[in-house]
Amino acid sequence: MSAKKILKIVAGIIIFFTLPSMLFFGYLYFKYNEDLPESTPTKAADVVAQNMLDALDYKAYKNTNYIEWTFNNRHHYKWKKSENFCEVYWKDIKVDLQLNTPNSSRVIKNKDTLNPADAKAYITKAVDYFNNDSFWLIAPYKVFDAGTTRSLVPLENNEQGLLISYTSGGSTPGDSYMWLLDQDYKPTAFKMWVSILPIEGLEASWSNWTTTETGAQLPDSHKLLFLGLDITDIKTAI
Repeated sequence: MSAKKILKIVAGIIIFFTLPSMLFFGYLYFKYNEDLPESTPTKAADVVAQNMLDALDYKAYKNTNYIEWTFNNRHHYKWKKSENFCEVYWKDIKVDLQLNTPNSSRVIKNKDTLNPADAKAYITKAVDYFNNDSFWLIAPYKVFDAGTTRSLVPLENNEQGLLISYTSGGSTPGDSYMWLLDQDYKPTAFKMWVSILPIEGLEASWSNWTTTETGAQLPDSHKLLFLGLDITDIKTAI
């Protein structure tokens, strides 16, 4: 077989596998992509944000000092909020994550404690996992975090979206989320403008709520396009 024919075959295989993906991405992009709405932080937005916290019993969440959960059947967490400490598990890795001083965290792999040089990459991964997976659990309670701004965005039917922009903190500062609320100010979904997603304004559901042992309300699943994100084994304690 000539080199030219081999190249044609290889090119055909690449096109066969990539073209449908490119067409599908193009469809999703033109269907769902939205520019970040222009908005200005206002005191009225702060009031709506506070109403959302009240609807979710923020006081119960604030008084909750222990949260345990599993994210998408992959990562498991035992978070001691009052101590800024979380045990993070995945595969054969356990990270005793010191949230204030991550570099002092301990990493155990296959029951062996790793030295600081070998542990560094796992600590970085644990921080990223925690920032992402905890956000899908407690994002509504973070609307007044340091480095956030709050704005109202006009929507159809005389409704308003609550746009929260994170100028600092987490693994991806600069991200924005627009909360969609029901008539009681409880979140039903948010739209995302985040650096890790190529499509801006994608909507994810926040409608499956469970009231935990401490009274804190937490979601047990989300839907993002045709994907499901499951949050299981939720336990809380004061």
